[in-house]
Amino acid sequence: MSVFNRDADADVARGARAVIALPEMGGEARRDAGARLEEAAGLAEAIGVVVAEKLHFKVRQPKPATLFGSGQVEQIAAAASEAEAELIIVDSPISPIQQKNLESATKAKVIDRTGLILEIFGERAATAEGRLQVELAHLDYQAGRLVRSWTHLERQRGGFGFLGGPGETQIEADRRLIRDRMAKLRKELEQVTRTRGLHRARRQRAPWPVIALVGYTNAGKSTLFNRLTNADVMAEDLLFATLDPTMREIGMPGIEKAILSDTVGFISDLPTQLVAAFRATLEEVISADLIVHVRDISHPDSEAQRLDVEQVLEEIGARGEGGAPLIEAWNKIDALEGEEGERVRAEAARRDDVVVISALNGENVEGLLNCAAEKLRAGTRVRTVTLPAEAGEAIAWLYANGEVVEQRPDGLQTEYEVRIADADWARFCAHFGELV
Repeated sequence: MSVFNRDADADVARGARAVIALPEMGGEARRDAGARLEEAAGLAEAIGVVVAEKLHFKVRQPKPATLFGSGQVEQIAAAASEAEAELIIVDSPISPIQQKNLESATKAKVIDRTGLILEIFGERAATAEGRLQVELAHLDYQAGRLVRSWTHLERQRGGFGFLGGPGETQIEADRRLIRDRMAKLRKELEQVTRTRGLHRARRQRAPWPVIALVGYTNAGKSTLFNRLTNADVMAEDLLFATLDPTMREIGMPGIEKAILSDTVGFISDLPTQLVAAFRATLEEVISADLIVHVRDISHPDSEAQRLDVEQVLEEIGARGEGGAPLIEAWNKIDALEGEEGERVRAEAARRDDVVVISALNGENVEGLLNCAAEKLRAGTRVRTVTLPAEAGEAIAWLYANGEVVEQRPDGLQTEYEVRIADADWARFCAHFGELV
């Protein structure tokens, strides 16, 4: 069996005890260490790993061999031994040689933040496309890690095998298999991307705007999506509850309907393999008419999370010149009480691109819809169009998506003066072009 095709056995993951080691390097002070440890624990718990201990170290000069200093490695080993942990999760990217040396020193299996996130994605991807993307990302990551030899955790499990057995015999043969498999996956994904592009082109010809929900993982996007669409998308207090994009129609003030897209949550230090692999999925964000950035405003690292999301949006080309307008939905306001809640509400009131909401209890969700509709209608101008009486669908569309300022009947046709957004006018022309 190759290293990238393992049988499922979730019992190993569900029962595995782990120690989390967080190295705090220079320049990372903008994040709260306690919140970072909780996030790492949440990632581990998302695949059923039991977190037995959480350790935080300041690493002034990363060691090429182990990342941590020798005394810190001893502390990690002691903590793993005392907690009877079979897994050590380093909440940072580590090199293959660092991974191997840490395993030798601690007598426990070691994975880094990238491996952990890929493991979650391997378990959660539900669609064929998602599985292709995750497998490609995993193979890219694993290709450079066939130098290890681990003999402690022999049993296999679900996901893509970071927490499973070694499977690292015949290294060169496996490398060749990996390269061949990656080439095949890229071809399959190219076809998926073309198909998705055709679907997107059809939607862009349709007379409805697309709104993309983005945000840090567990910010409440799926809860908001469900409230707005009466859908039943998985929405739990769980990191990466949503991996595959979901789209539904919604009604909005002054707009007949819009398409709402729920996307994968972002996270700090998102593996570069996943940024590339999920580009096709995130293209739903690139082509959106409006981006709603859902933020957990009650989180201690809310501002740092905002910066992480904006960085990914820039990487995929969704921000900057030509990018869609963006509004922020400051979610989970119900979790803030007293002066802190009042301060957040007052700050939001001073901005026209922020709406304070609670997706959980529905507070001010209507206000978010009003703000989104206003942004979509921004940049309106008066257009003149003459339509025959039998063009009922086109006439109804103008009334639903614009403001009919004046109409002048002329026999069997009528001239309409309509105040309408440029984007909506483009949709009208694409959908009813033969009448314009």
